Order: sequence, then structure tokens, then C-alpha cells
Amino acid sequence: MEGFLELAFGIHGDDLTWWQMSVRAVVVFFAALLILRIGNHRIFGKSSAFDIVLGIIYGSVLSRAITGNSPFVPTLVAAFVLVLLHKGLATAAYHSNFGFGDLIKGERIKLVEDGDLKQDALRKNSITRNDIEEALRKSGTEADLSKIKSAYLERSGQISVIMKDSDDEE
Repeated sequence: MEGFLELAFGIHGDDLTWWQMSVRAVVVFFAALLILRIGNHRIFGKSSAFDIVLGIIYGSVLSRAITGNSPFVPTLVAAFVLVLLHKGLATAAYHSNFGFGDLIKGERIKLVEDGDLKQDALRKNSITRNDIEEALRKSGTEADLSKIKSAYLERSGQISVIMKDSDDEE
């Protein structure tokens, strides 16, 4: 069996052949898919800094298993530990009521209130009036700031806009 693993995966060899790297890539693909299924489905579904950091590290760690720059099985285990860490922190953030979620995932920031731009928040986050107008256009709304009830920079980096009701408008 050890001879087969060595031949297929190049477990103890320093030089991997193209087909050993290919076999590793297939195994890493399915292992990564399984690990993500065990972990949290939202890892790549949202784009908060919390999720992006895991995605970058996860890809980097798994690439080392394919190229043979790190031992194969310990590298897969490290990827699994990263996903479990992500899931554990996300669970802790969900159950905390003392701001841990905001620390880990970030918090939303109000950019517009009743049509008025909050200049300090815009400046601090490098967001321009054009960015707010773009968010309006993307939501299929006329780019009229006076019709905005509130707008937020969400934890994902997206700008969300809540329009005034026709009753609210002057």
C-alpha cells in the first residue's frame, strides 16, 4: 500500500511528476469540497473581510499540498483546522451579545441619513457621492440623494440603500 501511495502521490519524493501533481489536485479538490461542507456554507458566499481572509489562506495552504511544498496529509489537516476555526469564530460571533461579532465580521456604517451625506463617515471610508449614486443606480433607483432614507456601508463592503416612502418625502 505504501508503494502505491508513493507512486500515486509522491508522498516521500522531492520531485513530483505532472501526473502525481494531477492526482494530488483531484484529491485536494474533493477534500477541500468536503472540508467546506463540514465547515460553513457562507465562507465563500459573502465577502466580509472575515471570509476573504479564510479564502486566501485556505487556497494558499491547499496549493502547497498540490505542489508538494508541504507534506500532503498534514496540509489537508491544517486546511480542515482553518475551516473549523472559521466556523467556531462565526458561531461565537452569532451567540455573543457583547460586540464580538462586530469585532470579527465588522459593522455597518451609516453613510446617508434622510438625504444628507454623513461626510465624516464617507471620508473615513473613502466613499464618494458618486459611489452612493452608483449604489442607487444598481438598485434600479433614480440617483437622487434627497430620496434616500438611509444608506449604509455593509460589512461586506457593499452599499445598501433604503429609500424614503412616498409619505416621507416633502
